Amino acid sequence: MTSREAMLSAVRAARGDGDVPEIERAYARTGSHPPGSPEAVALLVDRLFDYRARVTSVQRADGIVGAVTDALGEASRVLVPVGLPEGWVTDGVVDDGFAPGDLDGMDAVVTACAVACATTGTIVLDASLDQGRRAITLVPDHHVCVVRANQVVDSVPEMMARLDPTRPLTFISGPSATSDIELQRVEGVHGPRRLHVVVVVEG
Repeated sequence: MTSREAMLSAVRAARGDGDVPEIERAYARTGSHPPGSPEAVALLVDRLFDYRARVTSVQRADGIVGAVTDALGEASRVLVPVGLPEGWVTDGVVDDGFAPGDLDGMDAVVTACAVACATTGTIVLDASLDQGRRAITLVPDHHVCVVRANQVVDSVPEMMARLDPTRPLTFISGPSATSDIELQRVEGVHGPRRLHVVVVVEG
């Protein structure tokens, strides 16, 4: 018997032959604010500020281009996923499967998102065409992400209900940071050092 077989045998023995009991799920499945409501959007923005992300709010979709341009500043090599809406970035470099070393040479990346949770300040990417593969948002130092109001939900259960668990999901709660060593905060360890979120209030 291999180690794996021995472990699985022990698990089966511990479980017994009885039926698995139904797990009571009494937690709240919805939050205090309706999805896309001004209150939910305001809470998301507040949480993002807490996480030291930069946030620009625009009223309508026609403000996205200007906000993204301002967020990028002097970045010259800007990576974009293949399905990013046309016009959001001028002179962007479309991802064609760059190697990590090439991605490291990019100044910034611009993406959309799948959903955002106001309570936790979390933005989720699911590798859709307007978000691209995970690597392009983990290697460049600056990530500009566009979040529309109708993508903002209040609670974690609502966020998870909108996601397909079979897709590669990236959960972002502020710029990448750690305080593991002597409680000193260091940013940019596991992903972008700078996160700039463009929130479309009526989108």
